[in-house]
Amino acid sequence: MTVEVHAKPTPKVPRWLVRTIWFLHRRAYAITGGRFGLRSPAEGRWGMLRLRTTGRRSGRERIAIVGYVEDGRNILLPAMNGWADPEPAWWLNLQANPAATIELPGGEVRSVIATAAEPAERERMWQRFVDLGTAAYSHANAGTRARETAIVILQPKAQIRTRT
Repeated sequence: MTVEVHAKPTPKVPRWLVRTIWFLHRRAYAITGGRFGLRSPAEGRWGMLRLRTTGRRSGRERIAIVGYVEDGRNILLPAMNGWADPEPAWWLNLQANPAATIELPGGEVRSVIATAAEPAERERMWQRFVDLGTAAYSHANAGTRARETAIVILQPKAQIRTRT
């Protein structure tokens, strides 16, 4: 049985403040050489990783720090934009080019392929975030968006073996 800890949406945070926090988070990561800014998931807590995508229009590398949980060998990301309605740019980029690189806490780097969870598996995966019991991931907050929040599955890229 799942108990929803936060029944009401968290207060609406002004968009300029959300963007300022994101900017400061990335700067803190850069200034500390990666010692601050990423974290592993733990009991009741999601992790944070760096996601490198290719810009769908520019073709340039784009970097975002996003929340995640692990699902076996896969990494799950909710395609949120600070609970704003537009899809996050990183998700639009992954839809155009699903190949990406992630940097996990501790410096591990993985090449991954992104896909959207199918409806049946999306419910199970979304519930993993809700079960954390945080205000960031709740049914109430999800209900403030005009669209359903996609759950993005990052699967490790298959290793290509060559004969020698």
